[in-house]
Amino acid sequence: MNFLSLLRLKFAFLPISIRYFLAVLISVSLFSILYLVFRPNPNGWKIVSKLGISMPLTYQMHGIDVSHHNGIIDWQRVKKMRFAKEDLRIEFCFLKATEGMTHSDKQFDRNWEKLGKLGIKRGAYHFFIPWREPKGQAMNFINSVNLKKGDFTPVLDIEQNSLKSDNQIINEIKVWLKIVQNHYGVKPIIYTNPNFYKKFIKGNFDSYPLWIADYSKETLKGYGENLWFWQHNQKGWCEGVKGTVDYNVFLGSENDLNNLCL
Repeated sequence: MNFLSLLRLKFAFLPISIRYFLAVLISVSLFSILYLVFRPNPNGWKIVSKLGISMPLTYQMHGIDVSHHNGIIDWQRVKKMRFAKEDLRIEFCFLKATEGMTHSDKQFDRNWEKLGKLGIKRGAYHFFIPWREPKGQAMNFINSVNLKKGDFTPVLDIEQNSLKSDNQIINEIKVWLKIVQNHYGVKPIIYTNPNFYKKFIKGNFDSYPLWIADYSKETLKGYGENLWFWQHNQKGWCEGVKGTVDYNVFLGSENDLNNLCL
């Protein structure tokens, strides 16, 4: 008697409830394996061992965002780094510039200058503190960031809630955006997470370019037509940077990217 026949014989003597449970378990396991093998992969997700993360390689323009938490960055190494068989590279970088009404990122000036010299497309963002008044926060960013032609439009990083009412938070976001837009002459980009987007941004700021931090999905839905940047991972490796960094992709064409710059 071969092994398969012996297995069938033993299976036949099991109680019906156990046989049913095993049949369901085997069916679910088989379905899961088939799904993992044949599931749709429209964004070309693939593990990139050099970066230590999966990347949506359908997109060609990849970037990172950093702050003083990333220490002293060797931007020459960042620029020279290539990854994946497609010979992809870091095309853009967003730097933390300011936070609240008075704080300036201690590495911003150095990083900003280095990116400008190396020709990596650069952007600056303000981390919004909802329990601080918006005008002072807008002026903190304006006084700290000198944007030039080719730089990304200003970015408002808004992801924290407070004890204020929803309407008050929305109105204070409007104040920051209006002051910064009037100063630079362009609409700022809004960076946020899925929950904050659904509660405060959707339906109130749909005309502003959107940068979403969403790590839970392989595809993005429900963010509207002005979604341009997708921060898909927080823990990627990058040559020239100590520790891990956030990885982003741009969802449009090169022409779309240039339209989001001064």
